[in-house]
Amino acid sequence: QVQLVESGGGLVPAGGSLRLSCAASGSTFSINAMGWYRQAPGKQRELVAAISSGGSTNYADSVKGRVTISRDNAKNTVYLQMSSLKPEDTAVYYCNCKDFNNRYYWGQGTQVTVSS
Repeated sequence: QVQLVESGGGLVPAGGSLRLSCAASGSTFSINAMGWYRQAPGKQRELVAAISSGGSTNYADSVKGRVTISRDNAKNTVYLQMSSLKPEDTAVYYCNCKDFNNRYYWGQGTQVTVSS
């Protein structure tokens, strides 16, 4: 089992920046890929960014150039650095990881609100 705890959400004006963190605990040795998803009110949860155990990354088109995902394996932590934030980035952001048995784990989510 893996437990994920997000932090760093909050209220930020449009054009601002925010860094989200997600700390993993438990069976962290089994973690393969990690990522961030978001869900806005009335919308489906969508992938924002993901990073493999080897450091390969992929991003949603809507955030490319504005968001950077990184991970610190020594700290079992994944980060999401967001800049040039837009009101449409407002959502609950969820940390996610997949282990080597293809089991998925989710954090509880952290609210990001971008004011116009």
